[in-house]
Amino acid sequence: MTGTHPPSGSLARRTLLKAGAGGLGLAALAELAACSNDSGGSSKSLKMLYFGEQAQATQLQNRLQPQISKLDPGIKFEISAINGTDWNDFLAKVLTQIAAGTPPDIISVATEGLQLMASKELAIPLDDYVTKDLDALKEYFADIHPALVESMMYQGHLWELPDSFNAGNMFYSTGLFQRAGVVPPDENWTIDDFETAATKIAKFQGINAFGWVVRLWGSWTSFMYANNANLLEEGKYDGGDWLWSKAYAGDAAAAGRKGGWKWGAPTANSDATVEALNYMIELTKKGLSPSPDVGGGGTLQGLFASNRIGMSIGGGFWAGGLTNAGMKNGTFDVTMFPKWKSQRHLFGAGGYAIFKSSKKKDLAWEVLKLLVKPDTFDLVFPGNVTTPGRKSLVTAARYSKTGPKHWSVFYDTLTKHPDTAPIPAPPYYNALATALNQRTTEAISSGNAKAALDGLQSDLEKAAGAG
Repeated sequence: MTGTHPPSGSLARRTLLKAGAGGLGLAALAELAACSNDSGGSSKSLKMLYFGEQAQATQLQNRLQPQISKLDPGIKFEISAINGTDWNDFLAKVLTQIAAGTPPDIISVATEGLQLMASKELAIPLDDYVTKDLDALKEYFADIHPALVESMMYQGHLWELPDSFNAGNMFYSTGLFQRAGVVPPDENWTIDDFETAATKIAKFQGINAFGWVVRLWGSWTSFMYANNANLLEEGKYDGGDWLWSKAYAGDAAAAGRKGGWKWGAPTANSDATVEALNYMIELTKKGLSPSPDVGGGGTLQGLFASNRIGMSIGGGFWAGGLTNAGMKNGTFDVTMFPKWKSQRHLFGAGGYAIFKSSKKKDLAWEVLKLLVKPDTFDLVFPGNVTTPGRKSLVTAARYSKTGPKHWSVFYDTLTKHPDTAPIPAPPYYNALATALNQRTTEAISSGNAKAALDGLQSDLEKAAGAG
């Protein structure tokens, strides 16, 4: 493309906005983004997109502006918030904003959107920047588990510098456990231990022993991972040695790492996947779990905070979330997800990418390095609202006010369970997430996991073929 705005932009734009991201497809939107010759802000601004409320984005912008000014005193850092029910909703709105001709310089995107952006070349690979500054970044990589870095790779290239993650651990109410006479679980507990605890807690009227929500991260999918199953075939792209051999030389945790996760053919109706979803249906039939809601989990967290749920899947972000919801340190704790056929956990990671259409890529790279510095983390994420990607930041002091007592579980999930893997988020993530939510709801309503997952298998085969 020539670097001009889309031809006949107004008509094309109106059409795109009317159709939405799903209507015209990502390829058309990516073409528009690549054609754009402006990052959407003025030459004196650097723009970042943020998943959340604008008030929070403005506060973050104000906290980071002094740091950005040290890089370039003439640059105004602008953060625009995009609110959404989940990452699926967020990405759809990001793509709509791109179509409207206002792409950012930097975007904060989690695992859910990484391959979507990379496959459509909405962002740029960071390989050359990382290689150029590798000596300065060795301290960063030494502090970041390679599983998080690998989750940000696609087809051998690194697209984001991860700064945070959340693994699907199990939170529990210490008060309800004590009231039910349940010994707090250790890290090696099993799914039978989980169900025994749930049965004892369920005897209390008005209390749900286990609560969950319909979504990709930390839903019945955690049971699926522990049952050694997945929605898609698992593989790895070749490549990545340019990073592993230099940034992680001699690190056993980096052995076998390659060029990112390669999600293959759908396996949504495999025996083990059906068994995992059927287990959730059985929990409902036994009165151990209510029918789940669809969405980001805010309602679930509120119910847990009001002591109406005994156990739920959560990550490090629940420490701050439960505290903000009024729970006191000591009234909740966390442990590993229970062992079924394995004790494999899932996780999602967050990080930052540079938009392909940015005219300030070098400055954006300097900002990316700033955003992953240790002393920047609490400016970006005050109050334990996610798990630090840097191991050195996961400390007793960090969780001394919020809890949980067994905070070390968060990072131990990566170090003690090396088979822990990212959620399956292929380039057609939007279609996958939509179909997963629909078919999970169908399964819970009908009580027929096999029929619903046969439908999901068909949905994913179509989405993969269209991708």
